[in-house]
Amino acid sequence: MNRIFLLLAFLALIVADGAAQQAGYTNVSRTNSLIASAPFLRITPGARIGGMGNAGVAVEADAHSAAINAASMAYLPQSSTGIGLTYTPWMRNLVPDMNLSYLSGYCNLDGRNTIGASLRYFSMGTVNLTDDNSQELGVARPTEFAADITYARSFGKEFALGGSIRFINSSLFTGLTTSGMQTGPGRALAADISGIYRKEVMVFGGLADWSVGVNISNIGTKMSYSNTSQQYFLPTELKLGSAVAFIGNESKLTLALDVNKLLIPTQPVYSPDGQIISGKDPNRSVPAGIFGSFNDAPGGFKEELREAGLSTGLELLFRNMAVFRAGYNYQDAQKGDGSYFTLGAGFRYQIYSIDMSYLVTSERSNPLANTLRFGLAVNFLSRKVK
Repeated sequence: MNRIFLLLAFLALIVADGAAQQAGYTNVSRTNSLIASAPFLRITPGARIGGMGNAGVAVEADAHSAAINAASMAYLPQSSTGIGLTYTPWMRNLVPDMNLSYLSGYCNLDGRNTIGASLRYFSMGTVNLTDDNSQELGVARPTEFAADITYARSFGKEFALGGSIRFINSSLFTGLTTSGMQTGPGRALAADISGIYRKEVMVFGGLADWSVGVNISNIGTKMSYSNTSQQYFLPTELKLGSAVAFIGNESKLTLALDVNKLLIPTQPVYSPDGQIISGKDPNRSVPAGIFGSFNDAPGGFKEELREAGLSTGLELLFRNMAVFRAGYNYQDAQKGDGSYFTLGAGFRYQIYSIDMSYLVTSERSNPLANTLRFGLAVNFLSRKVK
């Protein structure tokens, strides 16, 4: 399926040399100047948050929350445990066998401390490899996975902190020799740091839960896919969000809004001979890349603003059983063009939760169109807790 190479064009940059990268950015009309390894880490794995336009950094936690804000898991029911599984067929409009699976679990130890673990596995299906002369190089089955250990702790009823440690393995073209390079799996270690503040407030004369959350994900080592010295940043990302939940007798309406930005260098504009003519050198350390990501765009402040994404969503829980969701995710056309609407639904019965989300785009040719996510969770509450 050579079509998959079109979908993974940015991954081809990862296994190419630096000169090839520079040749792709010789003018300011480039459409996406943010390059990161292991981009599957940016896919929201949970069906619940997927139905809310990916807005969830400040919403009430569930079994999948380690992927978006570990700190919120500190407020899961005391002495409860849970496990969740989500399956996402990815880009099925273009390829039939790409998918993301996410398995997660948690245990609230004492009402203040929660531990968890998760595994996400991304399969890119079968790829027919060819060289620059269209000669067949064989068949590959690229896969990536990330394994996490999570811890969250509350500091009272209003504030909690959390974090995850992550091992990442990215096997794209393992063992393939091209242009004198021997490729291999990319590996890295990373961490997430998150916090949440929540408070009961009065809104329109009624009681509501208001919360603010922050999560910085994938802070870690660079990744290399070959025996050369070329290394690439992980998709370190900042998410800030707020949510308000209006509580009724047997119903709850949650409104959420998130802002996100990648904390990696923006690629500069190069001259034909490889000299930087606008922007900053992207070859720098991880801390320098994170802090410099706010002022390194060749287009200045306007381009920095275009790198920020927006997610908004709502969730209606009706009679503590049926759940309806909707959302919108915005990304600038020059920075990925990932704008779309989402719909979702769920059903809760005793300890079981079933969720589904559906991604809607205005263009049928969009590779994300008609994306479905399916989720199942089981939450056990200790009999000692009443």
